[in-house]
Amino acid sequence: MADIKVSIILTSYNYGRYLKDTVNSVLNQTFADWELIIVDDCSTDNSVEIISEFANSDTRIRVIRNYENQGLAAAIQTGLIAATGEWVAFLESDDLWRQDYLQKKLEAAKMFPKAGFIYNNVEFFDKNADNVRAKFQRLIHKNRRLKYPRKMFYSFGYENPVLTMSSVMVRREFLDGLNFDTPIDKLLDWYLYIQIARRTYFYYTDEPLTLWRQHSDSYLNQNRRIKFRFANISAYLYVLSLQPWNLKLLIFIIISGIFMCFKRLRVYLFE
Repeated sequence: MADIKVSIILTSYNYGRYLKDTVNSVLNQTFADWELIIVDDCSTDNSVEIISEFANSDTRIRVIRNYENQGLAAAIQTGLIAATGEWVAFLESDDLWRQDYLQKKLEAAKMFPKAGFIYNNVEFFDKNADNVRAKFQRLIHKNRRLKYPRKMFYSFGYENPVLTMSSVMVRREFLDGLNFDTPIDKLLDWYLYIQIARRTYFYYTDEPLTLWRQHSDSYLNQNRRIKFRFANISAYLYVLSLQPWNLKLLIFIIISGIFMCFKRLRVYLFE
C-alpha cells in the first residue's frame, strides 16, 4: 500500500462545532499517505478559522474556500478537481473515522482489485442515535447477507444501501465524467452511486469503520421525507439517455417509479 495515495474530500458548511473531532479522526489514521481537501462552502461560523489552523500545521491538508454558497454538488466537484490520489474517500464534516479506516479499506482494495467502490457498516452516535439505528437495521442486515464484490446497478432502485457518504471510498477513475445534476442536492450520493454502479463492482465490509453522528441539525432529522423523493429515478433516466436501446433498464425504471410513488404515498399518509 506504500505506493497508493488517498484523497479525502471533506465539505464544510457551518459545522465548526464538529470539525476538530472530524479532522482529528483523519490525522489519527494508521495509514498516513493521504491528502485532505476541505472545501468550505461559505461558512458563516468559525469553520474557516478551525480548518485553516489545521492546514497551517499539516501540509497534507488543503483548504478551498467558496465565497458564495454553491451547494454540496459544486463543493464535491471542486474537491475532485483538486484530488490527486488513486482513491477518493468522502467524509462529512460532522462524522468520524475509526483509526484503521483507510488501512482496512485499502486492504480490501488489494484483496478484491475489481471492486472500485468500497463501503462499510457504521456506528451510530450522538443524541438521536438509537432512533436512527432502529430505522436502518433492516438495511444493515441486507448488506450483511450479500456476497461481494458484486454488481449493484439495480440495487438502488428502491432504496440506497449505502448508509452514509462517510463510509465510501471510490477508485478515482470511476468518478470522472459523472453527472452531478441531481434534482435534490441532499440526495446527491444516491444519484452518483447509480452512475458509479454501472462502471464497477462494489465491496462491503461489515466492520463499523465510520462513526455516523446523529444530531438534531442533520438533514435526516430535519426532513424525514426527503429520502423518498426520486433522485434515484432521475439517475436511472440519465443512464437511459446514454443507452436508450436498453429495454431492461426502461422496464426497471417504470417498475421502480411505481414502487417509489406508493412508498411516498405511504409516508405522507402514515408519518
